[in-house]
Amino acid sequence: MPKILWKPGTMIYPLPPVMVSCGTLESPNIITVAWTGIINSDPAMTYISLKPQRFSHGIVEKQQEFVINLTSEDLIRAADLCGVKSGRDIDKFAATKLTPIKCEHVGAPMIQESPVSLECRVVEIVKLGSHDMFLSQILGVYIDSDLMNERGLFQLEKSGVAAFCHGHYYALGRKLGKFGFSVEKKKSVIRRASQR
Repeated sequence: MPKILWKPGTMIYPLPPVMVSCGTLESPNIITVAWTGIINSDPAMTYISLKPQRFSHGIVEKQQEFVINLTSEDLIRAADLCGVKSGRDIDKFAATKLTPIKCEHVGAPMIQESPVSLECRVVEIVKLGSHDMFLSQILGVYIDSDLMNERGLFQLEKSGVAAFCHGHYYALGRKLGKFGFSVEKKKSVIRRASQR
């Protein structure tokens, strides 16, 4: 099938529709963003990109910290509202019935109902054009205890994390493989199966 050359655009999908909480426990706000990801392992670093006119941009720029809260299927309606409404006009925690709770390393609250929350401190702001990118170090990660199995392994796949693809939200589907499965030796696959 032939390829069609199309205009330059934001065509790397799917993305995580994360809810970014900022502000303080007493005056919190949430903004939903899809422009986020991991950019370094050691130290663990991430980024969020925000338009300068967004209410949360000023909060994050002033405080130099925020919390990334992963969105599960049951939080999609709340995430969507937090992306289309402004904290200038409404209290998003009250509107979504989400619960702000205290973090260990940053003054911004995390969202109790999120399965995974990452405390972040801004190390650099890069002005890119339509968005400013907040390069940040991950200072702490909180996970729901029911996502740990009896062997102490984290099972994120059981959280029902959602994805965002070209303007729509999706539930993740079936597992297709694991990292390294294309070069894995058959003997180790058989050994693991016998240990179950």
